[in-house]
Amino acid sequence: MWTIKQIFDGDYGCEELAPGQKPKVSVTLVNENGEEERVSVEDEWLTRQGLEVGSAWKEYTVPAPLYRDPIYDAPTDPVVIWNHKEKQWWMLYTQRRSAVNSIGVSHIHGTAIGVASSVDGIRWLYRGTLPGLDFELGHNTFWAPEVIYAAGKYHMYVSYVPGIPADWNHPRYILHYTSKNLIDWNFESKLNLSSEKIIDACVFRLPNGIFRMWYKDERNGSHTYFADSKDLYNWEVKGCAADDVPHEGANVFEFGGKYWLITDCWSGLDVYYSDDLTTWTKQSSRILDVGGTREDDGVIANHADVYVTDNNAYIFYFTHPDRQKNMLENNIGNERRTSIQVAELEVKDGVLVCDRNKDISVKLR
Repeated sequence: MWTIKQIFDGDYGCEELAPGQKPKVSVTLVNENGEEERVSVEDEWLTRQGLEVGSAWKEYTVPAPLYRDPIYDAPTDPVVIWNHKEKQWWMLYTQRRSAVNSIGVSHIHGTAIGVASSVDGIRWLYRGTLPGLDFELGHNTFWAPEVIYAAGKYHMYVSYVPGIPADWNHPRYILHYTSKNLIDWNFESKLNLSSEKIIDACVFRLPNGIFRMWYKDERNGSHTYFADSKDLYNWEVKGCAADDVPHEGANVFEFGGKYWLITDCWSGLDVYYSDDLTTWTKQSSRILDVGGTREDDGVIANHADVYVTDNNAYIFYFTHPDRQKNMLENNIGNERRTSIQVAELEVKDGVLVCDRNKDISVKLR
């Protein structure tokens, strides 16, 4: 068990804080073996938890926000996966360039895939960006990674836009890469799916062993289409999974005796359920469509990933904490800033719900 040995505000009190950022303190922890570890947390959170020198450290209590990118302060589209080599959790995400003076929406393009790691799923450390993804010349755009581990190999399906467009009127594709360590990636192919304007892959293995991919097809109403594969390399388009409203960021998981599909409709997250992963019924209520009370969590949630372990399901999503206008508008300045949050999902009377304000304890493994 870890206890608090020292709380030190150090240079934190002298630094100029970014807009929306709260003062932090450095906390020295010590365990029964005399080992020490230092973590940085918001002073306000420490007070709210009632923690002081000598207190037992709430090792699995989630801070809010869960993560902020230290380079551009705009992480989006997270996916969380276990790194078998490093024995840590890794979060891959779109490293949106919020701090860049840009023309049109060029700050949303030209993005790399950011990497953060964690030993407990609570405290995340920025590790840089994935190297070597470019398979053609130029400064190109990578969005919304999806990673699945199968037969000793990681498969990543990442959205790709050539170059750095200043508008939305350009082709988009899904690229396939493989890796044994989540760092060194081999380019496999550009997927041939239902159009040349597709993004946001999600892959789930069906009970019969077939892999199914859901993705957004912007040429076809910005609806979720799906394709099947026996080997994760060759894909056959099967049709449309959800076409009631435009949306993106589909994520599929099994929890509470049902299969669930969530999508980002830019007004919170729509929820669908299924018994066979083919026919989907829309739930009457959304989740995370009303702002919460936690730091950086007072607005709707966007593009989420769900990690299910034992009897718990944790949803990782991003927010625009300072954005007051419609999600689709091209906001400027600090309204571009984003944060990653995590909350717990529950199934109550057959309905998927999420109380984003609840203090939760996360154990991913």
